[in-house]
Amino acid sequence: MKHMDDPDDLESTDSASGDEVAGLVLAAGGGRRLGGRPKALLTHRGRPLVEHAVAVLRAAGCARVHVVIGARAADVRRLARLEGCVLVDNPRWEEGMGSSLRAGLDSLAGTGARAVLVSLVDQPGIGAEATARVRAAFRDETSLVSAAYEGVRGHPVLFGAAHWAGVAASATGDRGARAYLRAHQEAVTLIECGDVARAYDIDTEADLGHLE
Repeated sequence: MKHMDDPDDLESTDSASGDEVAGLVLAAGGGRRLGGRPKALLTHRGRPLVEHAVAVLRAAGCARVHVVIGARAADVRRLARLEGCVLVDNPRWEEGMGSSLRAGLDSLAGTGARAVLVSLVDQPGIGAEATARVRAAFRDETSLVSAAYEGVRGHPVLFGAAHWAGVAASATGDRGARAYLRAHQEAVTLIECGDVARAYDIDTEADLGHLE
């Protein structure tokens, strides 16, 4: 597992345009531990949380952003301002994050994207600076990059297109890409982001205090 801690080492190549690295927000969950309130629609800074997640990816340099929605998808479409995003419906969202990751990767087929930067809707403490660091480590379709917090792998994660089929094949339940990353840990470049981001999740009622 490789480590890159100095932002000066993370300058992206000239070819890493906003279209080559697509952003993908996984925002389909139903918020079971939040009384059935979908995380995408939680209020943060006066707007649905999913808008914040999209804005972070765009600020980090992703011109193309896909958003996977599921629970109360019609309400997300109606209430959230997601102009310019590709909205991907996941009718199997109740099966867990793996189904959303598969749907998101499938939606990128034929777009010309060479990599995807995957973020979770329920991590508002991870902002554009950390996300841009991970994106800047993109080199080519074989890139496999993850944010790290005090050396521990976290989100966002960048998958070069050469990894998409393998990630999709291993993404089941709520594990997402965890099994794939573990199996390929020697190829993962870790980008330390603990100095600029807080990697908490909004999972329970107690976590709602992190929202603004």
